[in-house]
Amino acid sequence: MAKAKEPESEEEPCAPTNKRLYNFLVVLLGSSLLIAFCYELLFPYSSSDSSPSKKEACDLFSGKWIQDSSDPPYTNSSCSFISNPQNCLMNGRPDTGFLRWRWKPYDCELPPMQANKFLNKMRSKSLAFIGDSIFRNQMESLLCLLSKVEEAILVYHDEKFQSKTWYLPSHNITLGLIWAPFLIKSTEARSKNNIQLYLDVLDYAWTSQYHKYDYVMLSGGQWFLKETIFWENNTVIGCHDCMGKKLRELGMDYSYHKALRLVFQFMSTSEHKPLVVLKTWTPSHFEHGKWNTGGICNRSEPFKEGEYTADPVDATMRNVELETFQEGSNNGLRVKLLDTYHLSLLRPDGHPGPYRRFHPDISKKLQNDCLHWCLPGPIDTWNELLMEILLNEEELRSAF
Repeated sequence: MAKAKEPESEEEPCAPTNKRLYNFLVVLLGSSLLIAFCYELLFPYSSSDSSPSKKEACDLFSGKWIQDSSDPPYTNSSCSFISNPQNCLMNGRPDTGFLRWRWKPYDCELPPMQANKFLNKMRSKSLAFIGDSIFRNQMESLLCLLSKVEEAILVYHDEKFQSKTWYLPSHNITLGLIWAPFLIKSTEARSKNNIQLYLDVLDYAWTSQYHKYDYVMLSGGQWFLKETIFWENNTVIGCHDCMGKKLRELGMDYSYHKALRLVFQFMSTSEHKPLVVLKTWTPSHFEHGKWNTGGICNRSEPFKEGEYTADPVDATMRNVELETFQEGSNNGLRVKLLDTYHLSLLRPDGHPGPYRRFHPDISKKLQNDCLHWCLPGPIDTWNELLMEILLNEEELRSAF
């Protein structure tokens, strides 16, 4: 008699399935750990906000102004480099709230200007600012920031005190301010009206000194908005804002584009290869008129994002800079962008306004300065950004 077959256990058909599930989970967990380990090897700093990779990825120019109760890095009393028209506190500006803001990039922190670190890293180096009075404004800010550690000595100035050179002997650093408002040849030195602009000739004031500097900052400015006659190949080809002269209106962006392209062409072909930093356009904040038609700037705090629409002229000129910068970068030029445009656009409170003069009678209609910046003030942030750009260069990052 055949032996009866034992009934199968109800659990036994599930056992292979459980085992397969267990093996699958073990493999999955092991794979996850392996991936995590490899990720840490490849991206060891990715979890830290202060990491080098985070810093490199951070857009320093995208952010917001936040209130800051700390004192400004210098005062009009502690710094002797401030020109009277930008010495707003000395001139009687009653509010000081404009000093209590700092720029906060969205994805990282912008450290305050560390004068000692900057001077040590820049030891035996030279830096030039090539442009107009906005660069004079920024240079004076830089000199004030550095004076906490070492006060620069003025060793050269031209006849009009527009171009100047300072020396910091303890660190063997040279700082140059070169007056070249158009960057190309012009007749502005002879007349501020009906300016002749030579679109195919660079301004010798800066090209003659270019080889002296390790780092070069350049920027165009409001001079391009003036009435100008354009020359190429010793021939008048058009103009900007020259009504009644029967010339072709080519526009201020035409001359600015030509100027920047010629500058970058010169720098690309020059044997001297400093780091070039292009600073973007500086927006003005005249309201209720222009600089010569009663425009004012009397706000006491920053704009909120989206509260202010940029002047179309400012936006056009900045677009010229961005386009030309990209062209230069694509052509191998060693160039960086100091994009101060947007963060400056949000600071209508940072200008001297009527306090460009000593204790003005504000009950009267006065000419306002809504283009330059009070010192101390928002323009100090430009130099904090400049320090970040320069000190991220390999030769300065590895310097003592």
